[in-house]
Amino acid sequence: MSEEIIYINLEEGLNRVNKNAAFFNKLLGKFKNDTSINNIETAFAEGDTENAKNASHTLKGLAANLSLSELYKQVLELETQVKNGSFNNEQMSLVRNTYDKTLLEIEKVINAYG
Repeated sequence: MSEEIIYINLEEGLNRVNKNAAFFNKLLGKFKNDTSINNIETAFAEGDTENAKNASHTLKGLAANLSLSELYKQVLELETQVKNGSFNNEQMSLVRNTYDKTLLEIEKVINAYG
């Protein structure tokens, strides 16, 4: 792949699926339809700690399983903050920004390997 990919650990992700690029692309495509980020934002807006914690945990797991390394780190920090009872808008902004950049890279990967 000619473009630099920094938000996805492609080697790790492909290794997780026995180097099956088509299957990895399928999983990345499904990730684009996940609503966890919206659930987190809604929970934050409503001050709903329990739903923020659950949605953060879900997104963290998805990011880990797909080797979306930077998103995983940012959501892990957010989940930790939520568990400690603090809603941090700055961290939520970092998560959203990283999520959006990750989606752009997912498109690049799908286009390159699809």
